[in-house]
Amino acid sequence: MNWEPEQLDDQAYLAAGDPSGLLVSVASSAAQIRTAHRAAAEAAVDAIASEGRPRAIVVAGTGVAGVAGDVLDAVCGHGSSVPVSIVRGYRLPGWVGAADLVMAVSGTGDTEETLTVAAEAARRGCRLLAVGGKGSPLQALATQRSAPFVPVDPAARTALWPLVVPLIAAAGSLGLVEAGVDLFESVAKRLEDVAHRCRPSSESFINPGKTLADEIAETIPVIWGSSRLMAVAAARLAGQLNENARYPAIWGELPEAGHNQLAALDGPLAQRDIFADGPTRSLRLFIFRDAEEHPQVAKARQLSVRLAQDRGVPVSEIAAEAGHPLERLATVIGLGDYAGVYLSLGYGGDPAPVSAVAELRARIGQ
Repeated sequence: MNWEPEQLDDQAYLAAGDPSGLLVSVASSAAQIRTAHRAAAEAAVDAIASEGRPRAIVVAGTGVAGVAGDVLDAVCGHGSSVPVSIVRGYRLPGWVGAADLVMAVSGTGDTEETLTVAAEAARRGCRLLAVGGKGSPLQALATQRSAPFVPVDPAARTALWPLVVPLIAAAGSLGLVEAGVDLFESVAKRLEDVAHRCRPSSESFINPGKTLADEIAETIPVIWGSSRLMAVAAARLAGQLNENARYPAIWGELPEAGHNQLAALDGPLAQRDIFADGPTRSLRLFIFRDAEEHPQVAKARQLSVRLAQDRGVPVSEIAAEAGHPLERLATVIGLGDYAGVYLSLGYGGDPAPVSAVAELRARIGQ
């Protein structure tokens, strides 16, 4: 596949190349926020608070559901009185018990790993909140436990917000984070602004989603976040590039990335061969900057950018908007979600199929 960025301004091509409508799904993020908030309220997720604060929250989920747990952890922040742990496998940690709240999240409601952990949580007498496909095995388990269940549309494979909002709403009812209706509406409006700026009809030279895709193309992207929030955005973008564009990416968080990944700037993949006959892929550094950074992290970020530029490694910096942690995170994730789909389309690929992932799941299930 060749990178053909001019295709991104061809409306007919974009429509034909995205038959599953992933661009439409990304554009509907604001609507997803509002719908998910109503669904969470109807499911009475605030009833979680009736038993008081749990000792800890464990989010069980894989793929985008696991990212939802990361968002919850980052939005609650280091000052939260209740720690958040994410389980992406089959085993519930041994310390989890009746004093803890397990949030089981699965877009389809039948993810094997999540169901296994949720069933173990039920056996241990944990408090439970479930988010998943309507009529799914996960809903049946939640009903059996008389636990709140928030239904989502399983067709939206890459949709993050329907999985995030119920978790944030539940955390808000526990007093762990500000999460009123005004917050979710503000986040929705910010995502509407991202959708307007990144819309397919907006030409590449003024479209930040297409610009970011063009900067990623033909590089080996190394994506860093300058805070826990921005590291979640970096991981989300890397995952979207993997899944939607079938494109490899590395992500990390400062200051940790400055202790290991930074060394790659002196390696063979950082060198650009200006005499090569065809395109060569080398490192490009992408930094997601939080509006609130630790002073030492800000210093490490600035120096890392300088070190990369001194070595001829190009750098792109994307700054989060100020505001509530969920607002800051949403604007950056929204931009990255567009870039992932545009990158796939610019290479002439359909962003929806995940053949290797589906094949692995099928073989495991045999």
